[in-house]
Amino acid sequence: MESRELIFLKLGGSLITDKTQPLTPHPEIIQLIAREVKEALQENPNLQLLIGHGSGSFGHAIADQFQTQEGGWDQIYWQGFSEVWRAARELNQLVVESFHREGLPLVAFPPSASVIAENKELVSWDTDPIKFAISQGLIPLVQGDVIFDTKIGGTIFSTEKCFEYLAKVLSPKRILLAGLDKGVFKDISNQNEIYNQITPGNFDEIHSALFGSNTVDVTGGMIAKVKSMLAMVQNQPSMQVQIFSGLEPGNIKKALDGDVLGTLISI
Repeated sequence: MESRELIFLKLGGSLITDKTQPLTPHPEIIQLIAREVKEALQENPNLQLLIGHGSGSFGHAIADQFQTQEGGWDQIYWQGFSEVWRAARELNQLVVESFHREGLPLVAFPPSASVIAENKELVSWDTDPIKFAISQGLIPLVQGDVIFDTKIGGTIFSTEKCFEYLAKVLSPKRILLAGLDKGVFKDISNQNEIYNQITPGNFDEIHSALFGSNTVDVTGGMIAKVKSMLAMVQNQPSMQVQIFSGLEPGNIKKALDGDVLGTLISI
């Protein structure tokens, strides 16, 4: 019997929404991604998936307005907290419905319902339901979300942070980060050239070329993404991460099939 391969797939907020327009999804892109995931699973029954998605124009702008990530205790803060939750929930439901139209058994596990932090650091997350879902052939869906924080009231828990914690628990073979960019650019003014590979050995040399997001992103943009993923592969040397464009038709399926697209982050 062939061993099963667990892959984490992130659908970036820039990919599935228009981050320049509040509360604007790209439903046709979400549906195409769902279709490519279905095709990959049909061709490789041993593939196991956990999917995450960013909040894009649904969560970041509102979170930035209320400074949700910085915490608070007053009524205005909690009103903003609930508005960010609602926006993230709305996008999450769009993703769920798109995948279910393709007959895929997606089940949402929003961090707001189960993660507790202390001063922005995760304290507890009962991941047993996620493990059980995977064991039964379901596809867990996590997302960037608001979470409760015992020290500062509340904060934001990004999809990358979800992956960072879940990778320690579930040990995926690969993490695929699908966004608009075709990789990590060598120079933001020339988007035809990307770094093919980032490792602990060359990160210092290329750090100055990394850039923050040019749209509102309360979770840190590309710099935070690369640092987070590099730390993960250092902790789990057998794991690889890819940052690539999910906009080009077929790329999601190719990446799930094992093709190396975009920028590879590895040891």
